[in-house]
Amino acid sequence: MHTLTKYLKFIQIIGTEYQTHVVTMRFNFFIPFLLLLTTNYVLADEEKNNHTNNWAVLVSTSTFWFNYRHMANVLSMYRTVKRLGIPDSQIILMLSDDVACNSRNLFPGSVFNNQDRKIDLYGESIEVDYKGYDVTVENFIRLLTDRWPDEQPKSKRLLTDENSNIFIYMTGHGGDDFLKFQDAEEIASEDIADAFEQMHEKKRYNEIFFMVDTCQANTMFSKFYSPNILAIGSSELDESSYSHHSDVELGVAVIDRFTYYTLEFLEQIDKSSTLTLEDLFQYYTFEKVHSNVGVRKDLYSRDPKDVLITDFFANVPNIIPDSSSENESSNKYINLINLAMDQYNSNSKVSKNKDNALSPSVLSKSQNFNNIEYIEDTRTAISSSIKTLLVTSVVTLLCILFYLQEAESSKTFTK
Repeated sequence: MHTLTKYLKFIQIIGTEYQTHVVTMRFNFFIPFLLLLTTNYVLADEEKNNHTNNWAVLVSTSTFWFNYRHMANVLSMYRTVKRLGIPDSQIILMLSDDVACNSRNLFPGSVFNNQDRKIDLYGESIEVDYKGYDVTVENFIRLLTDRWPDEQPKSKRLLTDENSNIFIYMTGHGGDDFLKFQDAEEIASEDIADAFEQMHEKKRYNEIFFMVDTCQANTMFSKFYSPNILAIGSSELDESSYSHHSDVELGVAVIDRFTYYTLEFLEQIDKSSTLTLEDLFQYYTFEKVHSNVGVRKDLYSRDPKDVLITDFFANVPNIIPDSSSENESSNKYINLINLAMDQYNSNSKVSKNKDNALSPSVLSKSQNFNNIEYIEDTRTAISSSIKTLLVTSVVTLLCILFYLQEAESSKTFTK
């Protein structure tokens, strides 16, 4: 409403000086101004929905040495999102076991996801937020819903907002509608679904991309019902998810097939990549994964073909709006109004005599609205205005009624 007030004040200034020409002016000026006014509201709504920050929640729920691959799975995803720019302050890492320090590990302090051991996943600058017995169903639900006691450190909280895109990755042993934690308790699909609904009600996310690698993984998102959630799983109901290969010296499998091919795809991208989530989905085949990967899209508002991988896996600057950005946005459209006014002045059939010329006071007042450079190219903004006009019919109708009333008032004044 603040921007609308500025627009109406601008018209009031012009109308006061040119009461006799408002009716003539409306035909040349009304349409472009209406488009600009409509665009301002549409773009403001789009800006509100755009995400400004990315977070990752990465969870390995298994314990014991023979589940080495699950820790390697989640550490591989951790390395990927960090490589693409998401800082540790926006990554929550939950490791239920520490195989790096297991007495059976021939390479103490290291975890590998390939038998060539070229990349140590546990090596440099790893920050584990929850480990061992702190990785529980209760703590996972508390993390999502932010229901913590006051003394909970901020570094262990998911401090998201309505502009946050959240990538949630879970791996471990599961079954029909459940995932085991620590081989001692289970989380059900309904539990996660209800947690997501609380997040939605509390405006804790913009979009969620949920990925799970476990047996019968696709059942883990069957109960979801909140908006703007996209989910993918490694296997269907009654299907197992399989490991990719083993390390002979370690004596255990070092990564699962679904995660292996996810990483193989992600390794080819950087922060400027134009690859989409649909490209990732098409990369999975039964020949590679040995199970049927499932994707749930019905809750998601965008087509995966239009969603960049970097919308979830890479860093986005956390933009904090301030008064200057609001003024800058307002002035962009005021500049376009001035452009429409120039067009009116050049096309008007009214003779340009002294009575019709803009007075210095009007020029001074109008220039106060035009003190910031264009943010976008004028033609692009006008083109966007035309496209968005169709979806803002209600606002347009209100504007038409307003201007018709102004025109009638002007006719009465001139009589």
